[in-house]
Amino acid sequence: MHTAPADPSLIDSPQALRRLLATLGLVVLGNSSMYVVSVVLPAVQAEFGVGRASASLPYTLMMVCLGLGGLVTGRLADRHGLTPVLWLGALAVFGGFLGASLSGSIWAFGLAHAVMGFIGGSSTFAPLLADTALWWNRRRGIAVAVCASGNYVAGAIWPPIVQYGIDTIGWRPTYLALGVVCGVGMLALSLRMRQRPPSIMAAGAGAVHGQTGRGRPFGLAPGTAMALLCVAGVACCVAMAMPQVHIVAYCTDLGFGAAQGAQMLSLMLACGIVSRLVFGLICDRIGGIRTLLLGSALQGVALLLFLPYDGLVPLYVISALFGLFQGGIVPTYAIIVREHFPPSQASVRVGAVIMATLVGMALGGWLSGWIFDLTGSYHAAFLNGIGWNLLNLSITGWLFLRLRSQHAAARGTALSK
Repeated sequence: MHTAPADPSLIDSPQALRRLLATLGLVVLGNSSMYVVSVVLPAVQAEFGVGRASASLPYTLMMVCLGLGGLVTGRLADRHGLTPVLWLGALAVFGGFLGASLSGSIWAFGLAHAVMGFIGGSSTFAPLLADTALWWNRRRGIAVAVCASGNYVAGAIWPPIVQYGIDTIGWRPTYLALGVVCGVGMLALSLRMRQRPPSIMAAGAGAVHGQTGRGRPFGLAPGTAMALLCVAGVACCVAMAMPQVHIVAYCTDLGFGAAQGAQMLSLMLACGIVSRLVFGLICDRIGGIRTLLLGSALQGVALLLFLPYDGLVPLYVISALFGLFQGGIVPTYAIIVREHFPPSQASVRVGAVIMATLVGMALGGWLSGWIFDLTGSYHAAFLNGIGWNLLNLSITGWLFLRLRSQHAAARGTALSK
């Protein structure tokens, strides 16, 4: 294993591109459990004889552990290099799928997914994003976007494959096979990541769109601004989780079948890949807070469309729109942090706000199931998602207005001199 950092001349090189492709494969394999758990939800609920909220619990545990695990695996990668962390992640993914396939209760099933999230999924999320940023300079934005899109690629390819396995051999053998494929694949790809990234000095923060005084982001105390961003992150992802976690079960309840629901989930996340890349380009033009405001408004529109339309074709169309509207929201928080907080605080603050979004996904997955159990339908769950989305829109809109006021004040001060 290489222990010395790579030569800085390898930044933006063909080797960096090959590493990026390996990174994309690792994210696709390591994040598979995030999306297949939604596909098996109806089968698991029926086998264990539990309610929809209890059947949603494994997803909740996995997402919470994914957020917490990112802090651990990121620190391990800084100390010991990326490859050992990826080896641990591969073992956790294999062991998690194996444990889930052998589970005899919903709690054992949930514990297996918690392990996959804490070590497996987290090893192929924050550490790989950080590593990618160090291998690219001129094309850093698109490289990080490609890396971040890997979990949506996973969401696009795994649900229909897993649904086919459930229909033909059952969910337990399918989970076991998935564990072997993903675990072995991660071990193989980790060998491409042995070289440590180039050791470079952090570049000074250049002028970025909408940048304001970093001592008081949005004219607020840093802690207050950070708390608002975290609440906004929770709110938008509670809303986001409703279709992502429950679309398969929703289609089953409507009589369309789980296979159609898996296809809708795959379509939704495939469109999310496009969204993530397009929103990155938009963010470069109009800045982070404006991009977040746009994404939040569009996500609310897509959620509203789920209320009057429940036909098969409309649901396919709305699922595609939802993916296009929401896919780029989460990475935008990282841009906002880079624009409005000191560069020396970027890593810890980005980690905190991304953890908030994962908590929102976890809460939203469980909360939608709990509301379904109370009401017997998903109508109220969609309304709940819309309410949380409005909270995100309110916070984002208020921050945008404060930012615009700051810019107006700064222009007035400049003209008076």
